[in-house]
Amino acid sequence: MLRGAAEAGARVRTAARHAAEAGIGNLAPEGRPRAVLVAGPGTAASGVADLIGALAGAAAPVVRIHPTGVAPAPGALRWALPGWAGSVDLLLIATADGSEPGLALLAEQAYRRGCTVVAVAPTRSPLREAVDGVHGLVVPMAAAPHGEYDAETSAAGPGTLWALLTPLLALLDRVGLVTAPPEELEKVADRLDRTAERCGPAIATYSNPAKTLAAELADSLPLLWTEGDAAGPVGRRFAAVLSELAGRPA
Repeated sequence: MLRGAAEAGARVRTAARHAAEAGIGNLAPEGRPRAVLVAGPGTAASGVADLIGALAGAAAPVVRIHPTGVAPAPGALRWALPGWAGSVDLLLIATADGSEPGLALLAEQAYRRGCTVVAVAPTRSPLREAVDGVHGLVVPMAAAPHGEYDAETSAAGPGTLWALLTPLLALLDRVGLVTAPPEELEKVADRLDRTAERCGPAIATYSNPAKTLAAELADSLPLLWTEGDAAGPVGRRFAAVLSELAGRPA
């Protein structure tokens, strides 16, 4: 988990570069989409949808497409577009796996409906081929700088969230739904680096916010109280991290 937090800034920089290389900065949108649909497995996609919704505000409704099926069974999940989705809507697919057949079927359904499809997925994945086949845009997911490891393969890993979210922020900035120009994404990466330094394992507890928080959470049931649209996603994200990586209810 510490390694994932330490590499989060690097993941943001790599993801922003991948977005630029994929051509997001050269897009010439014909106006804002009517609605933004977000699909993907696990808490990473849920976090991406929550954060995009909070940042977009009233600019456009952000709808997460919830999957159906049995999550533990490989390939069992399925996603379906709302009945109203059509050519004026934008579908965003965020996945750290890219092998889910249900997401490939969703991309095909979106193509038939006329929706614009943008996906962030691993470079070598079946989903990338599927989205290319329906004339969508695929941004390669930024991999961990020093290879994958247990915490990062979890949907709750901090690097995974930033690797999926950053290219979509660049896209939504281009279509005018959020304000996230390249210089702001660079500031995010710098802030993540500074936070990782403050919370590193070598920093003493009395000046380390992460160690102080861990000590306060020991032998307790965390109750998260948030206020406002932007705080809600943060609270849900924190609860997911506690549950999936720390094994603590919240």
